[in-house]
Amino acid sequence: MKERIDDYNTRREHLKSLSDAELKARFLELADKLVDPLLDLAYKNTSKSIERSILLRMGFNSLEAKGIVDILDDRDLLRKGAGHCTYVISKDKNISIREAGLLISNGDEIDYLMEYFKIYE
Repeated sequence: MKERIDDYNTRREHLKSLSDAELKARFLELADKLVDPLLDLAYKNTSKSIERSILLRMGFNSLEAKGIVDILDDRDLLRKGAGHCTYVISKDKNISIREAGLLISNGDEIDYLMEYFKIYE
């Protein structure tokens, strides 16, 4: 069996002089650096299931939500948020959220959303 080389004392040399409070601050700083990329990824990305869930909470049934999400995903609008897209149509056209979602699921207003979000194919 190979003997383990213990280098603990060598690796802790730069931390040796730190107080408990300084060690805690150092730990929290490193933890923040570790989590930052995950937060950035979550902030900038979504998924079909998350967007369907949002639409369900907005009052759409699962088939309607799936239709809206699929159309938005096909046109690269899902990253703008299915709920956000529905809200934009609702407010700009002065119609209910439900009517706006149904328009999207029928393929209507997609060109409007593309123009609104400045997405050019």
